[in-house]
Amino acid sequence: QVQLVESGGGLVQAGGSLRLSCAASGRTFSSYAMGWFRQAPGKGREIVAGITYSGGSTYYADSVKGRFTISRDNAKKTGYLQMNSLKPEDTAVYYCAVSPSWGTEPNSYDYWGQGTQVTVSS
Repeated sequence: QVQLVESGGGLVQAGGSLRLSCAASGRTFSSYAMGWFRQAPGKGREIVAGITYSGGSTYYADSVKGRFTISRDNAKKTGYLQMNSLKPEDTAVYYCAVSPSWGTEPNSYDYWGQGTQVTVSS
């Protein structure tokens, strides 16, 4: 069992930056791949970025490539999403999730945080 708690969301102007954190409890965080997803009002949940259990490989949605960076610190049981050059279309609730296997679809992920709101004003 893994419990996840996101933090770091907020209101920021376009062009600004935020850093989201995902704190995990449980002994097996380092055994899971981790993903960051987002869901805007009226839209489905989409993957933003993913990282393998070791941190050796990453994945980014085309919409955030070059602007967002995913990372993890297994010793601290914490994952991160650094978001730079934010745009109004990045506005959404952001969720972290972990999966025993690599995947980009939400149904690949077993445990989810409660989400943190990110709002980017123009």
